[in-house]
Amino acid sequence: MKKFWKEFLFRGLICASGGPVVLAIIYGILGATGAVEAFSPAEVCTGILTITLLAFIAAGMTAIYQIEQLPLPIMILLHGGALYIAYILTYLLNGWLQRSLIPITIFTGIFIAGYAVIWFVVYYVEKMKADKLNKLLKE
Repeated sequence: MKKFWKEFLFRGLICASGGPVVLAIIYGILGATGAVEAFSPAEVCTGILTITLLAFIAAGMTAIYQIEQLPLPIMILLHGGALYIAYILTYLLNGWLQRSLIPITIFTGIFIAGYAVIWFVVYYVEKMKADKLNKLLKE
């Protein structure tokens, strides 16, 4: 478990700086489109801190796949669950998602569908690589 936390912190710290860059792009687009003309210091502070933490958690949680004692489905559920909690809290704290059942349900559905599609693509690509290697080994 110590190895997991070390890897979690390492990966998280490497990628955490990307969070404010993403936020700057979002704020830049909102300003360019005229959707928002000004942000309060509290909004900027909350945005920077939450998006940095989100990037840290998203990157750090990939360390879960280094734990060989857990079955893959459990690792996927832990990873997806941690990402879901981090994303929904970030969106709610920043006011990017309404605090009502329908928007949260829609967000949840989109998150689950997106996560499933990404995992399907990863699985397919890895399966193709394994099949290719198996074919080469048989020859």
